[in-house]
Amino acid sequence: MNSVTFNPSYPVIDESNKLYNRATGLIPGYTQTMAKGPTQHVNGVAPKYLVKGRGCRVWDVDGNEYLDLNMAIGPMSLGYGYPATDQAIRQQLDNGITFSMMHPLEVEVAELIQDVVPYTESVRYCKTGAEATSAAIRVARAFTGRNRILCSGYHGWHDWYAGTIARNSGVPGPVRFLTGTFKYNDIDSLINLLDETVAAVILEPVIFEEPQNDFLEKLANLCHKNGSLLIFDEMWTGFRIALGGAQQYFKVRADLATFSKAIANGMPLGVLTGRHDVMKLFENDVFFYSTFGGEALSLAAAKATINEMQQKNVIEYINAIGSKLKTGMTNILRQAGVNYLKIIGYPYRTTVWIDPQAGDPLLLKSYLQQEMLKRGVLWSGFQTLSFSHTEDDITYLLKVWDEVVYLLHDALLNEDVANRLRGLPVEPVFRTTGLNK
Repeated sequence: MNSVTFNPSYPVIDESNKLYNRATGLIPGYTQTMAKGPTQHVNGVAPKYLVKGRGCRVWDVDGNEYLDLNMAIGPMSLGYGYPATDQAIRQQLDNGITFSMMHPLEVEVAELIQDVVPYTESVRYCKTGAEATSAAIRVARAFTGRNRILCSGYHGWHDWYAGTIARNSGVPGPVRFLTGTFKYNDIDSLINLLDETVAAVILEPVIFEEPQNDFLEKLANLCHKNGSLLIFDEMWTGFRIALGGAQQYFKVRADLATFSKAIANGMPLGVLTGRHDVMKLFENDVFFYSTFGGEALSLAAAKATINEMQQKNVIEYINAIGSKLKTGMTNILRQAGVNYLKIIGYPYRTTVWIDPQAGDPLLLKSYLQQEMLKRGVLWSGFQTLSFSHTEDDITYLLKVWDEVVYLLHDALLNEDVANRLRGLPVEPVFRTTGLNK
């Protein structure tokens, strides 16, 4: 079994493959989350099923240990098995999970969110980020009396957004044409689409590219003048870029903001926040209810997670070690004379950008991933950090990066990256249509 070290061989994944074979035909696409599935990892080298997590380490079904740079695709902000969060869950579990009436945690967590997220006047809960963004779209349409939506970034699987990507089968044509897309940092692409039919503009306030030329401020002003609501999808920025998310960090007010992932350290919770005059439509006009919206274990986890973030300066720590990792990885690239890779993004979550002129980015990414896996690092293109990552972890990651960068450079020089790959390369998550109607 491999561990987090410079292992002599690639991990044995026999048990993973057995489960994978059992899932064939039983679970369409194999996975419930595409980013966790087999198409996003080198099939033949990467593990497919994980069974345990502690801190920032995970173990697969074959017993191999990895230093995790995915952190459950974002939710593990504090780390796996984090004591304060797990204790809160266990204590609540002793008293019950879901009840026949409302639970006090619904009020307590809403007050806590109001304290830390700027401009929060009202709060509603659900289970996923996609639900939260869809509720935001519905109430925005109700409030403005308009139907069209403009978006930038990824916003979940529901019809209003899925119609903008290539995997849009099952989304009725009229629904597809109610949503248009604009380019981040291109204010003119928004201006060309913004008119009196637009109910809301929704975007991830930042992904990896920093806003340029007061982009977010200009966008907010345009929305206000046009009578359209501005919605920040803060699945990644919330409780990571700052405790209060992008509104706090960039000092730009959104009319509505949605959160999930980091807020509850792995428990399923989606949150919609925003203006009271908009959100009050949920009282009598807009339907947004679900049996598990007030499920108490997730709310207990959120309360404990936010308290830990406040008391232990979690955000500052994550960004500090993230800066060390980003700077170190960049320096290694410079020392190696590698200019076709770049480390971009904010310290809490960076990514490796690959220049297509150097070769097929998916093939190059696959080779990097393969060699990281051999050295006990679970990586799929991003460096997503948590409070459980240590300075020693960063030091080890930089040693691994130093080695695999030189391996990739050698493979490119010898034009045999594909031959060195021991499994199937990763595939695109999905393709956008480029729709900008």
